This record gives sequence, C-alpha cells and structure tokens, in this order.
Amino acid sequence: MKKQIAINELPIRIVFYILCALYGGLCLYLFYNQSIQQVYGDSLLFESDLPYHISMVVDDGWYYSLTAFVYAFLYKIAGGTVLIAVFLAFVAAGTVIATQKLLELIVSDRYGISCAGALALNFVMPFFVKWAGMYRYVSYQSPNVWHNSTYIVMRLCAVIFMYFYVKYEKDYAEKTISFKRWLILALLLALTTFVKPSFLTVFAPALALKLLWDLIKNKVKFLRAFLMGITVVPSMLVILWQNSVLFGEDTDSGYKISFMETFSFHADHPKVTVVLSVAFPVVVFVCLAVETLIRLAGNKTPKQEENKGYKKEKMLTSPLRDKTYIFSLVMAAVGFAEAILLIETGHRSKDGNFLWGYSVALFFLYLTSFKKWYGFIKERKWIPAAVCGAVFAYQIVCGAIFFTRLVSGETYFMIG
Repeated sequence: MKKQIAINELPIRIVFYILCALYGGLCLYLFYNQSIQQVYGDSLLFESDLPYHISMVVDDGWYYSLTAFVYAFLYKIAGGTVLIAVFLAFVAAGTVIATQKLLELIVSDRYGISCAGALALNFVMPFFVKWAGMYRYVSYQSPNVWHNSTYIVMRLCAVIFMYFYVKYEKDYAEKTISFKRWLILALLLALTTFVKPSFLTVFAPALALKLLWDLIKNKVKFLRAFLMGITVVPSMLVILWQNSVLFGEDTDSGYKISFMETFSFHADHPKVTVVLSVAFPVVVFVCLAVETLIRLAGNKTPKQEENKGYKKEKMLTSPLRDKTYIFSLVMAAVGFAEAILLIETGHRSKDGNFLWGYSVALFFLYLTSFKKWYGFIKERKWIPAAVCGAVFAYQIVCGAIFFTRLVSGETYFMIG
C-alpha cells in the first residue's frame, strides 16, 4: 500500500519541486539585483536591506547575525555578491519545502494538500485595500518578506525548528524528553536566534504560558515541563550578546514604549490595516467560533463526537483540542503586543524592527489557519469553506502581484 501511495504521489512531487525550482530562480534574479544596488544611491530600483547588510560586513566589519559571517565568507570566495544571492535563493525555495513538511506533519493528509498549502503560504500577503493603506507592504504587517535577508533566513530556521517542536511536543507530557530531542530543539532554536532574535521573542513567552498551563491544568510533571522550558537557555545567551551589540553603550539605539506608533508610520487607517493583515486567520477564527457555538447548542461536545466514531486527529475544525493552532494564536498575540507597544529609539526609530517577531508569528498563524480551513472542506462545511477560501485566494493574488512587481524592479514601498 505504501509503495502504491508513493507512486501516486510522484507526479505531484515532480510538479512541486519544479515550482520550487522556478520560485528559487526568480528569487535568485531578485536577490542578485538587490545585492548590487548602491547602499546610498538615489535609485529605488530593487530596493532592499540586502546591500546594507552586505556593506555592514564587508565595509564596516559589524557582526550581530549568523548571516553576517555567511555573507563575509561567500563574498570573499566569489569576489562579489553572486553567491550571497544563490544562498538566499536556496533559503527561499527551502522555506517552501520545509513548510510542506510541517504542513504534512500537522494535517496528516494527502500529499498534494500540503504542497499546495506550502506554495500558497509563501506567497500570501495582507488583504490590500488602498483606502486603508496605500502601500501594499509597509502599510500592513505581512508574514512574507523579500527585502530583508535576515528575516528570510530566520524564517527557514524557525520553520525547521517548529517541525521538530510539534513532533516532539506531542508526547512530552507522557514521557520525559530525551537528551537527543532536547539537544535538537535547543540547537535549532539557538541557530534561529543567532540569525535574528525576533522568533525567540514570540516563541519563548508562548512556550512559558503553555508550560504553565500544562503544569496547572493538565498536571504535567514539573521535571518534564522544566526540561522542555530550558531548551530556550542557549538562545537566551545568544540574544544577550546580540542585545549588547545592537543596543550597547557605543550605539545611539534603545527602545521605549509607544502605543501603536509603528503601525501608524505608513497607513492611513492603521487600525483597519491591522485587521486586514490577518484577514484570513480572523475569518477562520470567526467561523470556528460559530461552529463551536453550534456544537454547544446541539450538545455536541468534542468528546461526544469522538465517542461517535470521530478520530481526535481528524477533527480538524475543533479549535479547543488543537494545541498547535492554540499555540500559534498565543505566539501571534505575543508578537502583536510587542509590535503595538515597543519601538526603537535612535537612528533605527523608523525601521519597525519590533514587527519582525509579529511577522514570523503571523506565518505560523496563517499555516495553522490553513489547516482549519482545510478541515471545513474535508468535513463538507461548504459555507465557511467558501468564505475563508475567497479571502485566502484574494490574499494569494495580492502576494503574487507584489512578488511580480518586486521581480520587475519596483521598491517594496510600492503604491496600489
């Protein structure tokens, strides 16, 4: 049976990897053109942070991220930026493949669903409405970014980490996590943090809240929760070093509390763009809430449905029993709180760097929301499936338009 399934999947695998290769090729063209732009030039053609990141290493010798060491090595052996562009293109295509593996793990269904979902999730952009925010990217908050190389690399590392976290978290409450598993999680999280600290700032608080809930509500043994919790310790050491580099005494940078300031930089109606940035997850959440109320009204609790023959892992539209979905909601809430409250001071005050944690949290929220939407389809709940699908489709179109215009050379500050 397994061999037959593999044969049936072969055409889908071929098409999927061809599309990943095509996407990687477009990204190579994009990233190379970004890399050769003048740092302080007047042209907005292929505008990005990449030439600044390269210059900080090659010209200034300033290191705070693992990518800086990679860029320095690749620039030296190539005598230019071409290998840096190749590296980033592999990262971008690799993120699609890693997303597919993570989707396959949490959805546990047909291979084609995870392939289609992975491609869509790596293009989805905010629900663009020009009245609310005229700039397709900077007026909103997006899980997908093509102009910031450290975010691009960090997100791949975060997806790989989340694959192992979801895989190992399933049974940590029943048996103490092994040293091998602990080491894999700790090293992958430290690697992700070394690239960019943003993911840790949303993951660590969410993990702390989850473990506290497990201790109090689910009666998980303290040692098991403790061992899972200290996987963040190596990353905390990394982030302390990064903090000294980014906000040390020899810099003019710091941070302060300022409500909603970052969201207001480029949006005409920032409260509206905040909602439009999470349109698909919001619509999915509302539909799930309605489904839950209907179940409660009909006295159909998840436990009763399970007793009627439903398997727990197949109840894709049951939000209360989906730990991965709830965890993504908590991460997004943490990221939103950080983004709405914190802002840097000094020369980076307008860069919106506290948005990066929220952006990567949104990526995982979109991913788990995709799982829930697929649940509506699988359980033949056509009304919520159609509503959510229409919103998701428009956001994919928004992403395709944005990416196409980026590849043509437009700035990521593009209007309309």
